[in-house]
Amino acid sequence: MELDIVELSRLQFAMTAMYHFLFVPLTLGLSILVAIMETVYVMTNRPIWRQMTKFWGTLFGINFVLGVATGITMEFQFGMNWAYYSHYVGDIFGAPLAIEGLMAFFLEATFVGLFFFGWDRLSKHAHLAVAWLVALGSNFSALWILIANGWMQNPVGAEFNPDTMRMEMTSFFEVIFNEVGQAKFVHTVSAGYVTASVFVLGVSAWYLLKNRHVDLARRSIAVASAFGLASALSVVVLGDESGYSASHTQKMKLAAIEAMWETHPAPAPFTAIGFPDQEARETHYAVELPWVMGLIGTRSLTTEIPGINDLVAEAEDKIRTGLIAYDALMTIRENREATQPEVRAAFEQNSGDLGFAFLLKRYVDDPRDATEEQIALAANDTIPGVAPLFWSFRLMVGLGFSFIAIMAYFFYRASFRGMQFPRWALYGAVAVIPAPWIAAELGWFVSEFGRQPWTVDGVLPTALSASHLSVGDLLITLAGFMVFYTILFIVEMGLMLKYIRKGPFQDVEETEIWAARHEHRLRTHDGKGPFAPTATPAE
Repeated sequence: MELDIVELSRLQFAMTAMYHFLFVPLTLGLSILVAIMETVYVMTNRPIWRQMTKFWGTLFGINFVLGVATGITMEFQFGMNWAYYSHYVGDIFGAPLAIEGLMAFFLEATFVGLFFFGWDRLSKHAHLAVAWLVALGSNFSALWILIANGWMQNPVGAEFNPDTMRMEMTSFFEVIFNEVGQAKFVHTVSAGYVTASVFVLGVSAWYLLKNRHVDLARRSIAVASAFGLASALSVVVLGDESGYSASHTQKMKLAAIEAMWETHPAPAPFTAIGFPDQEARETHYAVELPWVMGLIGTRSLTTEIPGINDLVAEAEDKIRTGLIAYDALMTIRENREATQPEVRAAFEQNSGDLGFAFLLKRYVDDPRDATEEQIALAANDTIPGVAPLFWSFRLMVGLGFSFIAIMAYFFYRASFRGMQFPRWALYGAVAVIPAPWIAAELGWFVSEFGRQPWTVDGVLPTALSASHLSVGDLLITLAGFMVFYTILFIVEMGLMLKYIRKGPFQDVEETEIWAARHEHRLRTHDGKGPFAPTATPAE
């Protein structure tokens, strides 16, 4: 087994996937924010909201196009670098991706064109419907992709067929309503909403610092802070749901995130900070909060969360059970229809742990020849990198709570302080723009790195999933992707900065005329309006 090929394939996929996800959250969030702004325009008929819709819609369009380009190249890798994975689970994994392309992406792409070119061809209400269909398509795309990814984390609704040597779907309903996929969907889209809200907030704050496009900036901050506060709160709540799901679907990942080496009496404590030592299997200088992990992970005071050491021992038992299934599988492959019923019965009884026997392929060609030492090594391989997961998770959570504070502050200033913002707060809003992308990438790192050594948890090890390529092939394609994505990054940043500096450039005259009339009405409303100037007492 050429592990260098596997590691290069992992590196290439990680690079392309995490780069692609730089575009996804902004697309998800901006599509909703733009639709909200157009809804306000249709309700009030105020040109400033139409101008806002077009301006933020332009930035959405740039991000959308480049996100599509990076997403297509990423999907090609399933066939190029992960051929055995595609063969082994393609019947299940491919179905949600096909539905995403045929249903969600076509919906989104079709109505994106109508959104940009239909302003003067569609009625206001028809164009508003288009805006919401674009938002629906964007979020629908995320749903199907995360259903596919959720199945990799929790492979339900499928079973292994020993005659075809492939996983086959047994329940489409279970695949769709997989609890991990659903939890990942709501958590991911909420993170996207926060990302877009912080982006709109930061760009609008920059305009206020420059004293440009003040009306647009203040209204944008009002929308972004309200939407962002609700989204940031939901991210925390829905992240808790993901943790609860992991407590019974991915126990090793949860234990690694918490650096929980031993099983604690229920309810388990939460390690707020510490320094995990995977070699010694202990966490130095740990600061624990009693009961918190038990309440989050199990939502009870009596259910234990197993520690890493106990889970390794459990994995060793599953490897031994998997060896029974593997031996029966080899007999079935050799005898085909002539296989004795008791052999098939033995396979069916132990097939759920077949993937654990495959972990031995790293050490021996035929898992049945594995020694006790090799079985122990394979069981230890089920522990992902604890320290990176431990710190990535805590940084992600810390950023998540900071977004709640930021959005709450700006919502308060926008709602109760007449949209007056201190300059230090505006500078802070600009500086925090990259933070939600960092949090989102950390979230994906925790999700995917925490699943190792599995491509499909408990079913297919990553070491078996890769294509039979040469190191040279992978280095060439890795370099090609790096060049291609670097160019796309430069294009993306150049276009986004260009149009942000340019500011709103559509409907300028109409908006300025309306703004002047609106200000005049406020100032001359018979002295009775809420914004009318206060009369000076006569002397």
